Amino acid sequence: MNLDKIDNIFFIGIGGMGMSSLAEYFINENKYVCGYDRDASENTDRLQKLGIEILFKDSFEKVNSRFSNKDDTLIVYTPAIPASNNLLSEFSDNKFTCIKRAELLGLVVKKGKCIAIAGTHGKTTTTSILAHLLNSSNISTTSFIGGISENYNSNFLYNGNKLFLVEADEYDKSFLNLTPNYACITSIDPDHLDIYNDFKGVESGFISFINNIQSDGFLIVQENLDYDYPKYGLSPNSDYSIENIRIQDENYLFDIRTPESNYKNLKFSIPGKHNLMNALAAFVISIQLGCEINLLKSALESFKGVKRRFTYHLRTKDRVYIDDYAHHPKEINSVYSAIKEIYPKQDILVAFQPHLFSRTRDFVEGFADSLSQFDAVLLLDIYPARETPIDGVSSSWLLDKINSPIKKLVDKSDLSTEILNQNMKINLTLGAGDIGDECMNIKKTLEYEN
Repeated sequence: MNLDKIDNIFFIGIGGMGMSSLAEYFINENKYVCGYDRDASENTDRLQKLGIEILFKDSFEKVNSRFSNKDDTLIVYTPAIPASNNLLSEFSDNKFTCIKRAELLGLVVKKGKCIAIAGTHGKTTTTSILAHLLNSSNISTTSFIGGISENYNSNFLYNGNKLFLVEADEYDKSFLNLTPNYACITSIDPDHLDIYNDFKGVESGFISFINNIQSDGFLIVQENLDYDYPKYGLSPNSDYSIENIRIQDENYLFDIRTPESNYKNLKFSIPGKHNLMNALAAFVISIQLGCEINLLKSALESFKGVKRRFTYHLRTKDRVYIDDYAHHPKEINSVYSAIKEIYPKQDILVAFQPHLFSRTRDFVEGFADSLSQFDAVLLLDIYPARETPIDGVSSSWLLDKINSPIKKLVDKSDLSTEILNQNMKINLTLGAGDIGDECMNIKKTLEYEN
């Protein structure tokens, strides 16, 4: 497909992270952009401020008349859009060109060189760190980030078509639309088994991704992965390693060793050893791209994080409230370890919203084990996203398997009050659904009591 011949692009599901960044890209490329989403959000608000018309009613009659010529119009949708969507059906029935988001992203990045960050966990944070490092180092890069960078209050940075940084999403095998020049794999764990069936399927998907990397490309993999490529991590046996880790004023101080050089006294403020690993991966790729070390050091220190990735909403001597996107047992374990590193002697309350019936079913024992580490567990109903309920799979089923001293099912509308009533110093909300919408209510409730 020749994107130069496309004048009008309509995004179905425009408020999603991947869709909203693409929509913003094409505004910068002087295309006429419109879209649809079921609900308003921070992303749709931001796009509307850029002049993008967004429909919140699934009706073909409401579509702008500019989208009537099949020859210069492209329709983009996400896998999350149900088959029953009227807009997608009408466009398809009328023979418009309709493609998935991942296919369009693959076409865009072919305009220049591509950096792809892949992995079942850690790719959003790594991508966000790398975007900040490159931007701070004056490396002209257009970045598509799978979350909202706190430094830029956006999931998108535009700087031309020479170098693209993308989050390589394994869901629906989307990352196989990419042919990267630089790549990183942060982790490979069982996930999205509704797509891959089993862990062998997941591994096969990542092998296909590796095979898509340019023959002269650069790939690093996390040190625990059994691939014969340069490794990064905390082990002295890794090709790129973090050494001499200290904690000072809740910040990490550390050194980085590479095959070419050693870099001393770097500073990073985002908690958790897993985030140090993410920072290391971003640092290594930045070096490959020729960034100045002094600029990299300053950028690492100034990195503020990603929204809903260990985000502090309250941090006083009496009460701490943190929100995180963690929605897989291994991610929950990482967050727990990070909190215990900072607050080793404090009891911790977690409010968790399971995401997807299939993921809850596939990893119920893992969820039970990871949540049982906490002193109190408040469990919300399963967020269904694109799925219909599965018989026997419910939050109460998961709750029965959890062994925490305090555990209970909670309605989302009662969450703030319930967290307050438990009266714990360290409070945490986790999940990839809409639990993040409650953050401000929870913060206000806890602040008021203080």
